[in-house]
Amino acid sequence: MWLNQILFLLVGSRGFGTLALECMPSAFDTILPANATIVSAVPNGPNSTYGSPADIAYPRNATNLPPFCALLVNVTSSSTSSFTFGLFLPTDWNERFLAVGNGGFAGGVNYLDMGPGLQYGFAVISTDTGHNSTSGDITWALNAPEKKIDWGYRAMHGSIILAKQIITAYYSRPIRYSYYSGCSTGGRQGLKDIELFPDDFDGVIAGAPAWWTTHLQTWTVKLGSYNLPVNSSYHIPTSLFPIISAEVFRQCDGTDGLVDGIITNPRTCDFYYEALLCNSANTTNCLTAPQLDTLYNIYHDYVDVNQTFVFPHLELGSEAQWPILLGGSVPNALGTQYVQYFLLNDTTWMWQDFDYSIVQLADQIDPGDSNADDFNLTAFQAHGGKLLQYHGLSDALIAPGSSVYFYTHVLRTLVPAGIELDSWYRFFQVPGMQHCAGSVNNAPWYFAGANQAGGLGSGVHSVPGFEDARHDILLALMAWVEEGVAVDQIIATKYVNDTVSLGVDRQRPICPYPTQAMYMGGNVDDPASFSCA
Repeated sequence: MWLNQILFLLVGSRGFGTLALECMPSAFDTILPANATIVSAVPNGPNSTYGSPADIAYPRNATNLPPFCALLVNVTSSSTSSFTFGLFLPTDWNERFLAVGNGGFAGGVNYLDMGPGLQYGFAVISTDTGHNSTSGDITWALNAPEKKIDWGYRAMHGSIILAKQIITAYYSRPIRYSYYSGCSTGGRQGLKDIELFPDDFDGVIAGAPAWWTTHLQTWTVKLGSYNLPVNSSYHIPTSLFPIISAEVFRQCDGTDGLVDGIITNPRTCDFYYEALLCNSANTTNCLTAPQLDTLYNIYHDYVDVNQTFVFPHLELGSEAQWPILLGGSVPNALGTQYVQYFLLNDTTWMWQDFDYSIVQLADQIDPGDSNADDFNLTAFQAHGGKLLQYHGLSDALIAPGSSVYFYTHVLRTLVPAGIELDSWYRFFQVPGMQHCAGSVNNAPWYFAGANQAGGLGSGVHSVPGFEDARHDILLALMAWVEEGVAVDQIIATKYVNDTVSLGVDRQRPICPYPTQAMYMGGNVDDPASFSCA
């Protein structure tokens, strides 16, 4: 039965007959509320390419698309703000709805991520969150409280509600199931939506969620400041990051019983910092004592006044991505511009003035109501919703411990109330995976998660060669929601040079927290050689 269901989901349901509406702007006039307008309605044939050069955050087009109608809809959200969303309506619709998320503080319709959803047969949307900018540009938020609310949650939810109305009218039939897939800010958007609007989705994929905005962005400033100024005695230049990484893997790779370039659980490694200390025989590829202090700070939680925990640390094995947050002459703009433009509305604020009071103020205001920190997910669970969360352990943009924190706090909130998590919420740590996609040392990272298909090519969807619920997290979620088949593991794939045509390099199961993939013997690149324990 499940094989037939998978084929239906991938190919789409055929034979619906004539669509209720034509793909033209005027056809939708009677179903739109007064605050919404159709910007464009474009019919597309087979093997189409679609995108918009105006979306500076998402410049790549989606390709290899089946026939569909592309809508662009603008919605006025307040007297000083509006948001736009793109909607793909496939000719062969699988009677399901998919929303995809954004990244950072980006504004723009994420057509590249919409493309794979369309190839499954979904009617799929992406919102621009109410502005147009790249992911690291937050200048649009200056003295713009309504735009901040759109980014925080309103644009996503508003797009979902109106898109569903359009879809139902277009096909003249109801949506059977609704799904969400997002990573980073996209992960936060998914969690925030089910906290506020638990009936929006039947299943949610939340990758590396940036759920704790007020602490993540301020930690970004704090983390960067550990390694500044660049002329200080404790500054670690980027040229030494590979040296640190090599020592980390020398000490930690084998802690899982297998030396294969993958650290399965970084926290089991008792790292000896002084192995990197300069001496008379090595004065260059090494760290001084002050630099070791900086390294210690990077690998330890941000704890401030009165031993108050603020945010978790970067993990051992994340060093390849350190240049993004630790390699500049000032802390990354994701932190500094958040304080300047999102929190204080003061462009003169300097990162050197950062202290714990900034964190406290951010918590007090939570501009845009963007924190997804309501751990009581009872309503989503009661609705029958299913949640799959994942995080790469080599992520150096959002510390993986923040996902552990979220999961454990949901557990602490619900289990005492008699609601266990395993039947509806599972969290997966991905050894070696970086932020949302990609990996170190060829660790398997691809499982059709949010934002991942674009890493293999603009026309890719699902897991090429393995288009099933064992390898594809979206199909796994659908199997859980629609067939009750729980997700006990997901097999991650690494293609040679991240190129599908070159074949598979290695595969490995990723396991529901707190279990991990244990080597049982055999070919280390074969997922059958591992079990979750």
